[in-house]
Amino acid sequence: YCLTEIQAAGSTFGNYFRVTTFGESHGGGVGCIVDGCPPRIPLSEADLQGDLDRRRPGQSRITTPRKETDTCRIYSGVSEGVTTGTPIHVLVPNTDQRGHDYKEMSIAYRPSHADATYDMKYGVRAVQGGGRSSARETIGRVASGAIAKKILKLFSGTEVLAYVSQVHQVVLPDGSVDHDTVTLDQIESNIVRCPNPDYAEKMIAAIDAVRTRGNSIGGVVTCIVRNAPRGLGSPVFDKLEAELAKAVMSLPATKGFEFGSGFAGTFLTGSEHNDEFYTDEHGRIRTRTNRSGGIQVFI
Repeated sequence: YCLTEIQAAGSTFGNYFRVTTFGESHGGGVGCIVDGCPPRIPLSEADLQGDLDRRRPGQSRITTPRKETDTCRIYSGVSEGVTTGTPIHVLVPNTDQRGHDYKEMSIAYRPSHADATYDMKYGVRAVQGGGRSSARETIGRVASGAIAKKILKLFSGTEVLAYVSQVHQVVLPDGSVDHDTVTLDQIESNIVRCPNPDYAEKMIAAIDAVRTRGNSIGGVVTCIVRNAPRGLGSPVFDKLEAELAKAVMSLPATKGFEFGSGFAGTFLTGSEHNDEFYTDEHGRIRTRTNRSGGIQVFI
């Protein structure tokens, strides 16, 4: 029986730029509805497809073997190549549905999956692939993120990049990636998406070693935001760190989140950890270090 009768929604994120994701792993399709996109922004399916292709499964031996084209369609919110200011509806059909692969899951809960918790909360669960708890739900996040990235680039020149900095016990040394100059091409140069070629090979070898034994390992992703506008985030419950933490921690299997020095900052004293202010040659107030990760008092 259902232990929790309150059926919370939980599929929408954001205030001014609101994203709702929908769909199940082995249903008809997945996607998103984006509300709050400004009008007259040039937008096409091609703007989204590049990021969806990077997320697409079956790209290499170290990803899930499921074969999906992940071809998106925009059904509303865009007219003659520009946004209209109305809700944008993006759909990606599921074409490689393998419900029979999960037949045994109908009689046994998988450890560290959503099977047991969904059953306890709702009294029903999607046996085929985990339904909404599947990483396939992230397609809606990727599509809406591509729209958000385009808006940020147009309005403030903001650039967002991310790369793999750790796989199991293979850890990329601090300072081995220049966050001011690293490019998307460098990140995309290998299947593990680590911009350091030597460590990329070590990470791939670590994954292969456990993959051939039918096991898996985790890792760490480092994200860089360049040219972010000042003043983002609002006290007290809408602080930028809190909003980003909520978004990232809602990703499947995520168990940790850090800004700047993160938990390593606890090994420093306050005077060692502080980011000293100075005025640069252009008269702008900057910090000499970035242990706070570019955010001071959550703004």
